Amino acid sequence: MIEHTLWVEKYRPDSLENYISNDTLKDKLAQYINTQDIPHLLFYGTAGTGKTTAAKILVNNINCDFLFVNASDENSVDTIRTKIKNFASTMGFNDLKIVVLDEADYVTPQAQAALRNLMEAFSKTTRFILTCNYVERMIEPIVSRSQVFHLTPPSKKQVALQLVNILNTEGVGYEKSDVATLVSSYYPDIRRIINVAQQSVKDNKLTIDINNLIASDVKLRVLDILTSNLTGENKVKQIRQIVADETIRDFNPLYQMLYDKVEDYSPTNIWQTIKYIAEGQFRDSSVPDKEITFIATLANILCL
Repeated sequence: MIEHTLWVEKYRPDSLENYISNDTLKDKLAQYINTQDIPHLLFYGTAGTGKTTAAKILVNNINCDFLFVNASDENSVDTIRTKIKNFASTMGFNDLKIVVLDEADYVTPQAQAALRNLMEAFSKTTRFILTCNYVERMIEPIVSRSQVFHLTPPSKKQVALQLVNILNTEGVGYEKSDVATLVSSYYPDIRRIINVAQQSVKDNKLTIDINNLIASDVKLRVLDILTSNLTGENKVKQIRQIVADETIRDFNPLYQMLYDKVEDYSPTNIWQTIKYIAEGQFRDSSVPDKEITFIATLANILCL
């Protein structure tokens, strides 16, 4: 059997004992496992906070047939009406079938309507676990048919302890200051923290290069440009290039960064800047081209 070499998968919790989350959620997951049954579930929260891990713990510890669908790749009505419907409607090897629809907020509204019908029609034998970053993108009939859990990230201390445990297990040396820098740079995205840590191992030691952190993280790169001495026009030009190179589809983390770091790049126009950020994020949920809306938000801010 080939062992995982990717730390993020090798150390992905496979049981509740090593799953880091709040006690209320863990108690509910334990209840589902003990009864070998679940309702329709909707897990939402920021990237890397354990939504997919929670779903996998359930399907791996409940006697069930399961289907895993990544909705960022398969989000059309056809996927719902063929792949998922065929799985739900055929006889399985176990009494219960579970469909895990990961990143369900990428599913189109039309496909969500079709999904709602499947959740009703096959509820006796098939249950759905949906994960998403933004619950507001899910249609209300699906939300109302599910038990909804907001997955909040563990504290920075808990994440740091988990990273230290991985480093010790792998026999990698480290400085506490480097662990702290890594966690602070990417928190609350635990998956990203672990990936960058593995990438930063050199000669069996964790070696953090601040310049590389800025170069590898979109939010830090954008902030670095915003706080530079470049003209407003050149700032927008460089950020547009980053957006194009990284093929960004979800701009909400960037809006959140703009809000969190507003004092760093717009210290004299904080209130007007926040207003522009709010307007841009509001439009983001309904416009066909989210990139234009984000760049327009930056243009408004840089014209202050």
